[in-house]
Amino acid sequence: MSGHSKWHSIKHKKAATDAKRGKAFSRINKEITVAARIGGGDPGFNPRLRLAVEKAKAENMPKDTIDRAIKKGTGELEGYDLEEVQYEGYGAGGVAMLIEVTTDNRNRTLPEIRHLFSKYGGNLGEPGSVAWMFQKKGYLVIEKDKIEEEELLEIALEAGAEDVNEDGGSWEVFTPPDAFEEVLEAIEKKDVPLAVQQLGMFPQSHVKIEGKNAQQVLKLMDFLEDHEDVQNVWANFDIEEKEIEAAMA
Repeated sequence: MSGHSKWHSIKHKKAATDAKRGKAFSRINKEITVAARIGGGDPGFNPRLRLAVEKAKAENMPKDTIDRAIKKGTGELEGYDLEEVQYEGYGAGGVAMLIEVTTDNRNRTLPEIRHLFSKYGGNLGEPGSVAWMFQKKGYLVIEKDKIEEEELLEIALEAGAEDVNEDGGSWEVFTPPDAFEEVLEAIEKKDVPLAVQQLGMFPQSHVKIEGKNAQQVLKLMDFLEDHEDVQNVWANFDIEEKEIEAAMA
C-alpha cells in the first residue's frame, strides 16, 4: 500500500474532534449539493450523489440536513453558487499533489491554498503540471474478517475490478471508473460491509520521502484536508508508516 493510502488509513482510525466534524459536515454538504445539481436528486440514479449521501450517513449527518443539501442542488430550495476547482502542485521532496475544491469564492480559496503550499516547502503549479501523473479509479476497502480472499476475488473480478490487494488487516479493491458501481453492487449483494468506497485520483508512480520532507508533506496534507473548501487531496508520496504515526501523535 502506498504512503498516501497508509496516511488515510491511520487518519480514519482516529476519532474526529467536534470542530473537525463540523468541517466535515460543511464539506459533505457542498458535495451533496453539487452532485444533486449535476446529476439530479435521486441517489438511485446518481452514483456521485449516492456516495456523498453514504459519506454523510457515516458521519451521522441528520437526514434533514442531507435532504436540504439535495434540494439546494435541485433548485427546490434557495442555495448558493458553488464552483468545483482542481489545483495542482508539488510538496516537499517533489511530491505531486492534486487538490479538489468546492468553493463559493475562488478569490478567497486560491490564496489560502497557495499560502499553505509555501508555508510547508511546496509550490502551487499550473493546470496540467501534475494531473498527468494520476489516474481516476474506483477504490473499495473491506476488512479481512468480513470475507475470504478467494470469494472476494471471484466477486470483484467477475464484476469488472482490475486488482485486489492485501493491506494488513484489509483488502483493497481497485476498479476502472465505469465498473465502480457494478463492483460495488456485486459486493453489497453479498452483504459484505465496506470500510471505504470512493472514486479517486490515484498516482501511477510514487516518490519515497523521509525525514524533514516527509514531515512537511504530512503537515501540508493535514492542513489542506482540514480546509473547509477542500474535498479531496491526492498525492504520490511513499512514507514509512512509523513516520506517519509520529506526525499524527
